[in-house]
Amino acid sequence: MIITLKSNSSPQQVAHLRSWLEGQNIGVHPIEGKFQTVIGLIGDTSKIDIECLENLEIVEKVIRITEPFKTANRKFHPEDTIVSVGEAKIGGPHFGLIAGPCSVESEEQILEIAKRVKASGATLLRGGAFKPRTSPYDFQGLEAQGLKLLSLAKKETGLPIVSELISINHLDLFADVDVIQVGARNMQNFDLLRELGRTHKPILLKRGLASTIKELLMSAEYILAGGNKNVILCERGIRTFETYTRNTLDISAVPVIQELSHLPIIIDPSHSCGVARYVKALSMAAAASGANGIIVEVHNDPAHALCDGAQSLTPAQFDDLASHVRRIVEVCHS
Repeated sequence: MIITLKSNSSPQQVAHLRSWLEGQNIGVHPIEGKFQTVIGLIGDTSKIDIECLENLEIVEKVIRITEPFKTANRKFHPEDTIVSVGEAKIGGPHFGLIAGPCSVESEEQILEIAKRVKASGATLLRGGAFKPRTSPYDFQGLEAQGLKLLSLAKKETGLPIVSELISINHLDLFADVDVIQVGARNMQNFDLLRELGRTHKPILLKRGLASTIKELLMSAEYILAGGNKNVILCERGIRTFETYTRNTLDISAVPVIQELSHLPIIIDPSHSCGVARYVKALSMAAAASGANGIIVEVHNDPAHALCDGAQSLTPAQFDDLASHVRRIVEVCHS
């Protein structure tokens, strides 16, 4: 349930209303906007008399939220959420440019890539240390050592780092990771999502291979309900009958999610197609659609990459992509 208050409501009136609602065993979440205050209610609101609320002097209107995702709902939080990661921001007018290798392989590799993508305008560095692979025989990542190398790259370049967490048991190792990524396979790992809801780190939540937008928002709800409001959604392509690309990029997810939710939504063009030569076009499409950022795989030697080399750009290709994407973002935000 959403209660929109009149602009002339006094702090005393708001405090009195909040106290009364909390007395009904309802979770109360005030949201201060530029022009008005909204109070979001979480819990069993079926016993609350809407007409009684609407007749209060300070109440402008009352709306019941029918969708199952409450806290992630734009009705609950009308203004865009902006997630801050160091000096970088993602959401609203802020476009995040995240780049780096699918997997951290060596100190030399991650340092070279980090320096090159930063020079091209990347605002965050991505890199996999723990890799959930389809085959148990594929490279599984350097694990804790990979995280140490990412921290080294962070010190060298100043770029905040993004890395995927695949198990709650590894959470303590992610102390220096700025954004924790939840991969497509873990989108509905609810125990993991609950635990991440208790952290204060930004969470990059990827859409599952065959998950609906509603299911993605419900997974985000698990994190938000735990108290962590810093969630970034990621459309990374869904599995369809098409075989020319690894997955199918659902570009329509951007406007749909932006209508339904206040959370920022970014695009992963690399996993969406799985083919390096298509990544630039999909990145430009993401920027034109109004997405809040992209996350791109970049490798200094894609032909010999230990993971997903076929979809990885060279640093020079990323530099070209970044310049085109920036121009589109400038046009869309002008």
